[in-house]
Order: sequence, then C-alpha cells, then structure tokens
Amino acid sequence: MAQKYRIYINDNTLFIGVTVPKQLEKIQQLDTEDFDFITFYRNLKKSKQKHYMLITKTPKEVLKAIKKKLTLIKAAGGLVENANGEFLFIFRNKKWDLPKGKVEKGEKIKVTAVREVEEECGVKIEKREERLCKTYHVYELGGKVILKRTNWYKMFVKGVPKLIPQKEEGITTASWVAPLGVKAKIKNTYPLILDVLKAEKLV
Repeated sequence: MAQKYRIYINDNTLFIGVTVPKQLEKIQQLDTEDFDFITFYRNLKKSKQKHYMLITKTPKEVLKAIKKKLTLIKAAGGLVENANGEFLFIFRNKKWDLPKGKVEKGEKIKVTAVREVEEECGVKIEKREERLCKTYHVYELGGKVILKRTNWYKMFVKGVPKLIPQKEEGITTASWVAPLGVKAKIKNTYPLILDVLKAEKLV
C-alpha cells in the first residue's frame, strides 16, 4: 500500500500522497516541485483554504524533506480499553483528548506510551499491543516550528480502575467512555484523535 501522510496545522490539514484522499471538503493542490514547508506555514494565516495536498510518487521522501526543516518532537500515547470495553479519554485544554506525552532521552517509544498513560491517568497498564497509527501535527513554540510525531498504541487494563487525572499536566477529567459515548466526545476533540479512533474502528 502506498504511504500517505496527513499533517495537522491548527485547523488546516496537509495531505501527502500519491492520489487525492476521498473526502467531501475542497482540497487545494500544491506544487510539489518548489514546495517549502516554512513558507507554506507562514502563508496559512492569510489563506481561506483548509485542506492542502501534495501529490507525489514518493510521499515518504517528501515527508523526510519537511522533517529536515522543522524541529521534530517524538511523542507516544495510548487508546486504553478496560474490562467493560470502555475507552479512556481525558479532558485537557477544553477538549477531549487521549493520554500521550514526549519521549524522554534514551527512552523507547513503546515505553513512553505506557508511562505517559499511567502518569496522566493513575492506572496500571496490563498489556500494550502493536502500534495503531502515527499522527503528525505542527505548532510553534519559542519561535521554532515544531513537528510532533505521535505513535499511538492500543492498551488494556485489568478490571475498571479508578482514574486519577494528573492535574499538573492540565488534565481536569479522566473518564471511561463506552463505545456509544465516543461519538459525543468527538464533537469536541482534535482531528488527529479521530485518526486514532478510526484506526480502532470506533468512528
């Protein structure tokens, strides 16, 4: 299967792939030849379009070139299921989110994913499965344009443990959500969280 990527930038999305993705909204095709991510990023503020596309036979190479221009931060997180088949969501920065955090120096990404979930929600992870998906999003911090790559893993806990949201990380609520309740939460979440839920076929 041909690689395809999507990079989230605030409310905008940049797709990189061999063909245009199936979607209803309008998409603006960009010229891959002279594409410069930083220029594109700076001009986004003035643009009315939301979705952009780079069509290329080598999506992986294009992503690599973009990574070189930005500061890469690696993160990892989890979609956690309990014994009742409910999923763990956290509420942070006025949005529903999934627990995740940055990879520490010398730490394996899979280890980060479990550690962050345990720290942010006060639970013990019983089992971690293979990676569900990777997400990319771009933001600015201290004048640098940062590309955050997050690896997401499916995880399980024993029983239905009590959740303790990590307040110092800005998490106000942590809750178990039944699959039927997920639809209500996604009205107020980030587009990249939808990608994780789609990977698990929850939406």
